[in-house]
Amino acid sequence: MTRNLRVALMAVAAVVGMTGVGFASVPLYRMFCQVTGFNGTTQRGQQAPGGIGDKVVVRFDTNTNPALGWEFRPERASETVDIGARDMAFFTAKNLSDRPVTGTATFNVTPSQAGKYFTKIQCFCFTEQTLQPGEKVRMPVIFFVDPKIHDDPDAKDIRAITLSYTFYPVDSGATKS
Repeated sequence: MTRNLRVALMAVAAVVGMTGVGFASVPLYRMFCQVTGFNGTTQRGQQAPGGIGDKVVVRFDTNTNPALGWEFRPERASETVDIGARDMAFFTAKNLSDRPVTGTATFNVTPSQAGKYFTKIQCFCFTEQTLQPGEKVRMPVIFFVDPKIHDDPDAKDIRAITLSYTFYPVDSGATKS
C-alpha cells in the first residue's frame, strides 16, 4: 500500500469517526446528565419515599419559543413541599394560533446541584403536546424532592429549587436557542 493511499484512508477514517462522535454526542451527553444530574437534569421515578418533615420551596418558571404561538404558565408561582413527599403542580397552555401546533417541553432545575434529587413521576414534558387552535389545557407534573439531598454536602443547604420549562415547536423549522 502506498503512503498516499494510507494517508487518504486514515483521513477518511478520521472523518467517519468524527461524524460518528458528532451524532453520538447528544444521546451520550443526555445519558450523562440523567445519571449524574449534571446541568440541573431531573430524574424520573415511580414512587415518592414519603415526607421527612423538612420543607423546600419549589418555584416554577415557564418560557415558550416565539415560533410556537402558545401561552404557557404555571397555575402557582411556587409551592412549599415536604422533602420526600409526592407533590403535584399544574401548568396551563393555550394555543393562540389558528392552526394545530405540536410542542415539546425541555426542563431543568436550578440550582444544578438539586437536579439529581428532583424526581418526576409524571410530566407533560415526557411526551409531545398537540393543541388545536384556541385550545387551552391543564397539564400536571407529579414530583418529589429525594431526601438524599440532605446527604450531599453540595446540596444539603438548598431551601429553594426552581423548576423551569421551555416549550418549543416540534413540527416547524424553528430552532432551539
